[in-house]
Amino acid sequence: MGQGHSASAPQVILMGLDSAGKSTLLAKLLTGQVMETSPTIGFNVGTLNLDKKTSLTVWDVGGQKHMRPNWRLYLDDCEALIFVVDSSDQGRMAEAKAALKKILSEEKLRGVPVMVLANKKDLPNSMTIREVSTSLDLPSYTDRLWEIQACSALKGLGLQQAFTSVNKMIKRS
Repeated sequence: MGQGHSASAPQVILMGLDSAGKSTLLAKLLTGQVMETSPTIGFNVGTLNLDKKTSLTVWDVGGQKHMRPNWRLYLDDCEALIFVVDSSDQGRMAEAKAALKKILSEEKLRGVPVMVLANKKDLPNSMTIREVSTSLDLPSYTDRLWEIQACSALKGLGLQQAFTSVNKMIKRS
């Protein structure tokens, strides 16, 4: 682990339930455009340039229920997990909490920092950061760095800051 990594961008994995907005978020970051997306089968991958010196390789992994068992196949060399939730969908928070807990129990993610993105903050009925944090039981993850940020993939709000924070978390961990 670690040899040859200096030249390549850190690997970051984007996970979350289906329809949380992962692919929209990645497309918006990479192209600045909102694209029509369909459910991701397998994965999308792109390199995000944060500034002249810094880039992250972002893997966006399909979140449909039957695909979640495959999540563990993407964990090699993962240096940060970005977990996207639809903050307007209170009904699926328990499912999101269970999915997050399961993936963070993987040995390969031991100590890997987590950024939770509370997406769809542009919708009027979206939950607050505190509500999302409590619903996902984030304070219980005392063995790793974690942060939560609000964002809107459609509007492009909060995305750049979130990925800049992820990069800092990787450097600190």
